[in-house]
Amino acid sequence: MPSLIPGSMESLPNNPPVPQKIKADTNGSLKNSNRLLDLRSSLSSVKVPPVKNGSEVKLRLGKKMGSESKPCMKIEYGDGGYVLEDVPHLTDYLPHLPVFPNPLQNNPAYSVVKQYFVNVDDTVAQKIVVHKNSSRGTHFRRSGPRQKVYFESDEVHACIVTCGGLCPGLNTVIREIVCGLSDMYGVNKILGIEGGYRGFYARNTVTLTPKSVNDIHKRGGTILGTSRGGHDTMKIVDSIQDRGINQVYIIGGDGTQKGASAIFEEIQRRGLKVAIAGIPKTIDNDIAVIDKSFGFDTAVEEAQRAINAAHVEAESIENGIGVVKLMGRYSGFIAMHATLASRDVDCCLIPESPFYLEGKGGLLEFIERRLKENGHMVIVVAEGAGQDLIAKSMESMNHEDASGNKLLLDIGLWLSQKIKDHFSSNKKMAINLKYIDPTYMVRAVPSNASDNVYCTLLAHSAIHGAMAGYTGFTIGPVNGRHAYIPFYRITEKCKKVVITDRMWARLLSSTNQPSFLSHEHVEDARNEDETPAHLLEGNSKNGHADEQVTDNQQMNGGGIKELMSK
Repeated sequence: MPSLIPGSMESLPNNPPVPQKIKADTNGSLKNSNRLLDLRSSLSSVKVPPVKNGSEVKLRLGKKMGSESKPCMKIEYGDGGYVLEDVPHLTDYLPHLPVFPNPLQNNPAYSVVKQYFVNVDDTVAQKIVVHKNSSRGTHFRRSGPRQKVYFESDEVHACIVTCGGLCPGLNTVIREIVCGLSDMYGVNKILGIEGGYRGFYARNTVTLTPKSVNDIHKRGGTILGTSRGGHDTMKIVDSIQDRGINQVYIIGGDGTQKGASAIFEEIQRRGLKVAIAGIPKTIDNDIAVIDKSFGFDTAVEEAQRAINAAHVEAESIENGIGVVKLMGRYSGFIAMHATLASRDVDCCLIPESPFYLEGKGGLLEFIERRLKENGHMVIVVAEGAGQDLIAKSMESMNHEDASGNKLLLDIGLWLSQKIKDHFSSNKKMAINLKYIDPTYMVRAVPSNASDNVYCTLLAHSAIHGAMAGYTGFTIGPVNGRHAYIPFYRITEKCKKVVITDRMWARLLSSTNQPSFLSHEHVEDARNEDETPAHLLEGNSKNGHADEQVTDNQQMNGGGIKELMSK
């Protein structure tokens, strides 16, 4: 097999090579892995049976033919169906980088820690509920500080950028990256990129110091500003190279992480010693693989204020109806958790669960019945719910914003009007409806205590990974343990509420609402979400173990099974 020249565009042969035994260096990266990996190639065309005998970890490579750029994959296989979906390392394409002792070992704040450095072989299992004969399944590299680092403190020139919509906790992440780099690693050259991705080439930068970011966690929004779109890979990498930046911390959702992946690939193509670390951000909690995203707890807590206001308005007048629209473009996690936390909600509508208005068993019939029983009701609807019901008469369904997200119609206003029209036409009952949309109030608040702690862990994990030479990764908790996750696993699909899971059943029990689902809907959802038996045996397609939905994962916003794209 031909060697890969660092920074070159040479590709692997079309036929997958014979598996080779790989031995890990003390820094946790694969020895001579630059000769084995073209991180721009894809494994999706290679079918590899699980390793059943022997203890060596094996690496298998392949390249899928096609004109489109495919995600990079770096995968190891081991005993018992063990699969490690590893993240890239600088030494994959710069094999002779010097290593340095981690300065944390001389940091008095960490002198009391019994075992602070992470073992190089530590990995985090994606599936923790298994059968007796189950495969060990997919794992990710555990995050945390390593004994050896690939950057000296004086050498580091870091930058931070925030992209996409606002979310509670953005300022906290910025603060903790700056303070973490300074306090733990003695880094003093940190830039803030203003205005999102386009700020790399169209805006000025701001110098960030621990003093300048000391109290920004008490504010909502982001001190760096943000924007949608504006991603120009070549201009961004040119700016990174011209400014001498060698660590880039990118905070944003799945679209932002796709952009980060493109930046990483161009950085690698040019052979630059630059670590690219992503911190996933979405208030909707719809990022795949990770347990939950920062800002979600704050959003659920803040949504309680709107629900409580709607409940007060509704119960204070005869036949009062309070309608609250919450965020949730494709996933209804905020609506579901806010409903469960409130206990004042009579009906919760989310994108994953279809509903209908007219006829027997429809929403309007249920509203009539609930008003007769209680004299008032509260409806919570996620912004992405019911879009199919109003799409026929509106052309804007085909429009997208600058980030490529579909522009949604206002389900809250539409639903409120439909309810008013129904009761005014049959003249059986006079209603008083109040509509509340707290979207921008929810996302603009500072993060709460829980999210502040979580943001600190994310920021520190990202710093440790970049200093240890890892690149092209996103950080996040998987079953409660923070891990480094390849970009393609974060961006390949959207996490959604599983309506055949116990969490959704708890909500239906709490609200006593009908499911609005036909038998066919339930069967389709069950077939889609059910884990095939052969996957639990360790024979998942493309060598990827499926993520089993568990009760605890759903509570943490992680109850959707993640399958690799076929």
